[in-house]
Amino acid sequence: MEKTAYRLYVLDLDGTVYRGSEVIPFAAEVINQLVDRGSLVRYFTNNSAARPKVVAEKLVEMGVPCEPSWVYGTGPLAARVCLSKGYKSVYVVGELEFKETLQDAGVPLNAVDEADCVVVGVCRTFTYQILDRASAFVRGGAELVVTNRDATYPIEGGREQPGAGSIVAAVEMASGVSVTELGKPQTGLLDWIFADTGVGPAETLVVGDRYETDIQCGLNAGCDVRLVLTGVTEHAVEGVPSVADLCSLL
Repeated sequence: MEKTAYRLYVLDLDGTVYRGSEVIPFAAEVINQLVDRGSLVRYFTNNSAARPKVVAEKLVEMGVPCEPSWVYGTGPLAARVCLSKGYKSVYVVGELEFKETLQDAGVPLNAVDEADCVVVGVCRTFTYQILDRASAFVRGGAELVVTNRDATYPIEGGREQPGAGSIVAAVEMASGVSVTELGKPQTGLLDWIFADTGVGPAETLVVGDRYETDIQCGLNAGCDVRLVLTGVTEHAVEGVPSVADLCSLL
């Protein structure tokens, strides 16, 4: 039987806490109460362009408690992976914020016509030229690392925009190789949170709006989960605890 209270609550952002520039109803009130009662709250996101400092500022402006160290994203995770593998030249398919995250961490970004790794995230400036260059590097031996395969992500007004998955699919198809995937449903972000907080899966509740990423990530890590119906997933999934919004956490 699942617990009614946990030491650590790990929340997805897009579709769970906010949609674009709009905070989701009751999210701020619930998260403030969790923090006030002494629970640890952390946020994890597949959005490679999300920088912890910027996310924290956005949440605080919305009335949601947050510090930069509470935010875990695939951008910083990709930087950790690139540094740990010692890549000498990384070609990035992604937003400026993603490139800045990698560069600030000391990842050597591609400056000439060679790369031993291609990292792919969401990219709103994606072109055929970028696809051609990325796939050429991979076919030439560079490792292909992708932040996530999210098909879409929810924004304000009930809309959804294309996610990194569409970009990843193009590069993967043109390259003809298997990829190293970092984000949810892989457990890399949760493993990082567990290491930093000292709290394990048995004392953690993972909450998100997308079953195949957020919820599956929590299940893969051995955590209890809650699927909220405020984002991508609009209907309950059989066998998965589902709730209308974050109010169920209190």
